[in-house]
Amino acid sequence: MSEASGGSWIDTGADGELGFGLDNLPMGVVALEGRGERIGVRVGSCVMDCRAVVEAGLFARLDSRIRDSLTRTTLNGFMALGQDAWREMRGECRRLLSAATPDLRDHAIRNAAMIPQWGASLRLPCEIPDYTDFYASVHHATNVGSMFRPDQPLLPNWKHLPIGYHGRASSIVATGTPVRRPKGQTVAQDAGPPTFGPAKLMDYEMEVGALMGTGNPLGEPISVSRALDHVFGLVLLNDWSARDVQKWEYQPLGPFLAKNFASSLSGWVVSLDALAPYAVPVPARPAGDPEPLPYLRHEGDRLFDVQLEVSIASTSMRSAGTPATRISLVSFKEMYWSIAQMVAHHTSGGCNLRAGDLLASGTVSGPTPESRGCLLERTWRGTQPITLGDGTERKFLQDGDEVIMRAWCEAPGKPRIAFGECRGIVMPAIV
Repeated sequence: MSEASGGSWIDTGADGELGFGLDNLPMGVVALEGRGERIGVRVGSCVMDCRAVVEAGLFARLDSRIRDSLTRTTLNGFMALGQDAWREMRGECRRLLSAATPDLRDHAIRNAAMIPQWGASLRLPCEIPDYTDFYASVHHATNVGSMFRPDQPLLPNWKHLPIGYHGRASSIVATGTPVRRPKGQTVAQDAGPPTFGPAKLMDYEMEVGALMGTGNPLGEPISVSRALDHVFGLVLLNDWSARDVQKWEYQPLGPFLAKNFASSLSGWVVSLDALAPYAVPVPARPAGDPEPLPYLRHEGDRLFDVQLEVSIASTSMRSAGTPATRISLVSFKEMYWSIAQMVAHHTSGGCNLRAGDLLASGTVSGPTPESRGCLLERTWRGTQPITLGDGTERKFLQDGDEVIMRAWCEAPGKPRIAFGECRGIVMPAIV
């Protein structure tokens, strides 16, 4: 490991260009050879093994409850401790990793505690008790609605509340896990009859997930003004979708088998404190749009200017070393409904959220074709195919395609904040 740039004794790249400098320090869970699963903190191209640091006595300044939670194999216990504990931990990590602090840098445990990133396999950062997927991008909702309901793209309720559905937590997988093409009922004609077999219209959805930290008691809503205090951090989510299965099954109760076969989650959880320099006020509603009801209204509410990128690499591209083809680039600040509004609405009827619960944004899309967050929109139901770097066309995903999602924040005078990647390769259906 070379000596520091960006204020750390760990190499974080020139001016923190890797996006994992002291201003970020995301947390996750990694599998380390000979040690099993450990809670880790990403800094530069390294992962700090939190349990090793605890056992070396270098986290002695932290509350004992924090130290104990850092020795476990998931983040749930730490997440449940709340915002004061999260900030205490982040501050102590900044101190230990600062170029001015020799405690860990000069300690015998240094090489064992600081693992090269390539030697750490990312796992899910926490156990996910429940998963709710929202539909909070007005561009996405309008695009999809216009395909199926050109006279009324948005249903009457859409601009009055954040629409969501209860997803399947058991099939959420860590980045890098292969995803099997699902089977289901599909139809050639809208009225059927259906046939059963592998889905043909396999898609991805570029989403941002909010992982809950502290929850709320059953029957006690979380106010929109305090909602972000309950959010541990943000991750990337690929909500894989079988569009032909979805078309047949979604009425009258919404997505089911078209969505429950797999959702991929990135490994590093970026805190809202790290994202604070990129927080932007929620803009005023466009003329003619209804104002949110009082329980969804907060003058201090904010969105986050996170750049979200989706690329695809076919099997032949990976074999030839051809770079993945960028399909879309969009900012998370394009959302119509904020994270705080999603949390407030979710709990407004008394629903209790718990540490590790995942609230996803739904597909993030922008106003241009290049900013559409799924192939259904990007190829406009397959009528406008895209060309990959190997010359092949895509309307929807083919077996062997790898979808790569990345996210970052950057602006002059501000620290670069990276999320890492969310990857998954489509595998053939079981015959």
